[in-house]
Amino acid sequence: MGITIAIDGHSSCGKSTLARALASALGYIYVDSGAMYRAVTLHFLRGDIALDDATAVAAELDTLELDFVTEGGCQFIRLNGEVLTDELRAMPVNRWVSPVATLSAVRAFLVAKQRLLGARGSIVMDGRDIGTVVFPDAALKLFVTASEAVRVKRRHTELFAQGKTVTAEAVERNLRERDHIDSTREDSPLRQAADAVLLDNTNLDRAEQLAMILALAKLRS
Repeated sequence: MGITIAIDGHSSCGKSTLARALASALGYIYVDSGAMYRAVTLHFLRGDIALDDATAVAAELDTLELDFVTEGGCQFIRLNGEVLTDELRAMPVNRWVSPVATLSAVRAFLVAKQRLLGARGSIVMDGRDIGTVVFPDAALKLFVTASEAVRVKRRHTELFAQGKTVTAEAVERNLRERDHIDSTREDSPLRQAADAVLLDNTNLDRAEQLAMILALAKLRS
């Protein structure tokens, strides 16, 4: 059985890209925990659920079925049977995913699912609290970051490629707001685990990052 690899870090640092490539290279399962929070956020937005209504939030969570499917070699999250794609990365979800992620009921609901997914090891999971809360005993923990300018450029380019019309200034405001919410929330705030390896990829390309982390993974196996 392989090890558990936990990857945390700020928005638009390339965590998911790195995690997918790492899982593929190792023959591991990849789980995008952020997609799980985005799916819940999208569901709440569609249902106009008031985030300050604990009863309504709990009732909605009881109706959710989340799983992952692979189509055409790509992994997608499925919400109550519906495969979700570009809508997960739209600005309304970008705006509300961090507030939704502050809700303790949502975090408890998803952490339980994430732990079940990783129970057998041989998994790479990325998110905000994977190394600190979901898998505190992971054999390899990474904390990924990059300069704000690089992160804004990456997210703006991603949205533009999806045909979304949004200014770089709007992307910058959104990232700053999400960073603040993620790092200051009371339940499982974003922070670097004491035993996590810090990876600043501001000046690293994808191949360089992957080579570095593969070497670490082999040492920890």
